[in-house]
Amino acid sequence: MKFRTVGRHIREGSKNIIRNGWMTVASVGAVTTTLLLVGIFIAVMFNLNEIANNVEKDVEIKVLVEVTAEEEQVDSLKSKLNDIPEVSTVAFSSKEKELNSLIDSMGDEGQAWELFEQENPLNDAFVVKTGDPLDTFDVAEEIKDFDHVKEVNYGKDVVERLLNFTTYARYIGLALIGGLVFTAIFLISNTIKLTIMARSKEIGIMKLVGATNGFIRWPFFIEGMLLGILGSIIPIAGVVGGYYYLYNNLRDKISISFIELLPFNPFAWQIALLLIAIGAFIGVWGSVMSVRKFLKV
Repeated sequence: MKFRTVGRHIREGSKNIIRNGWMTVASVGAVTTTLLLVGIFIAVMFNLNEIANNVEKDVEIKVLVEVTAEEEQVDSLKSKLNDIPEVSTVAFSSKEKELNSLIDSMGDEGQAWELFEQENPLNDAFVVKTGDPLDTFDVAEEIKDFDHVKEVNYGKDVVERLLNFTTYARYIGLALIGGLVFTAIFLISNTIKLTIMARSKEIGIMKLVGATNGFIRWPFFIEGMLLGILGSIIPIAGVVGGYYYLYNNLRDKISISFIELLPFNPFAWQIALLLIAIGAFIGVWGSVMSVRKFLKV
């Protein structure tokens, strides 16, 4: 395609936006509303995904060793743990280390446990992690039957609820985003359809003088893309500005270790580019649908 032809398509697509007046305003407004909601859902989903990843990284199985186990038996247990295919790492934690961790985690109240340093009542333990966090439950059940294992802890109920919540949140968010994007495509499609109907005589003349289907379609594709991009400007400003405010006001107030907001930079750039891309896609696809159905050439 020649550069002059590309310039002509861009000019015609831009003119169509001006010609359509209030229909253009309605389409841009629909895209703006849609992308604002989409941007909010994307920001929430990205942060939920980060939380899910942090939860998955923190999922571990603590295997308490029987007090009566000899050193050779402890070594044998470690070998058996490493032999489980789903296990990625096995780390030994002595009862002294377990006591120190307990004291540190309890703050001032932990000082009472310092009395037990001479006669430590805790057990040696192995900290086991699986390659896939979803394998944690099955691996923990398998370890329970090993010799010299007193107890297996992995926070089953809490971990299961968190993983289920993040999984359902992802699916629901994707479904809502899909529905909003489809609505915007439908509205832009109707705008392009009206443009095509209003210019049907002009299009017929162009066809008679030898204009190809592609030559006629391209201005409508440009028009749709511009509508989508224009509709993404306000959502980008709103979502990025809102996230900046929340990030600066909430990040230091969140005390739960696995809940962290994504850093503003580069997240702001990522979501801005994503909204522009979604806006352009909505516009172009809306044009494709209209041209395919209503442009009889």
